[in-house]
Amino acid sequence: MTTTTERVLSPPARLTLTPAGAPPGLLDGAWWPRSRDLFRELPALTDRLDRCWGRITHVTVHPAHWPVIPPKVAVTGHTVHVGWFTDEQDPHKLILLSHPAGRWDLLVIPPETSAASAARLMTAAATPGSLLTAGRLMDDEDAVRDGAEDRGRESEWDTEGGATPPPLNHGIGLATSIQEG
Repeated sequence: MTTTTERVLSPPARLTLTPAGAPPGLLDGAWWPRSRDLFRELPALTDRLDRCWGRITHVTVHPAHWPVIPPKVAVTGHTVHVGWFTDEQDPHKLILLSHPAGRWDLLVIPPETSAASAARLMTAAATPGSLLTAGRLMDDEDAVRDGAEDRGRESEWDTEGGATPPPLNHGIGLATSIQEG
């Protein structure tokens, strides 16, 4: 088991941020962790964010997507305090606090998300001035993905001979006219 004093090495965080100086929106970017293990994922995230936002001191998550929420996580040079909210926080959002720099809200993209979906979500979450919530972005992406899957199944059905053929009338009930000239 990992303790709060151990540093777990992990690859760099997959992160997209709204450009500095851009009009504020409801989100400041998106984070696509590789797992649902905050001990493993938070150090890589804070390594990236400490450089541009200042030392991250607190993080809050929604427990719906994190099986274990440690009270503290050791990161490079300091400890991040971790909290959780159920009613007040969108399940798909991570809130980061840096004293005295401020607060940032990131969309959390589930680790199992496909690269194409994650790319769309990261772009949407980092759109300057966007008024879409984390939950709305995830719902919109689910609709896009479901629509693409439906179109893919229809296309596969058609290419495998599963298309419905036109009705065979065999001349029954057909009105034909022959004009003789």
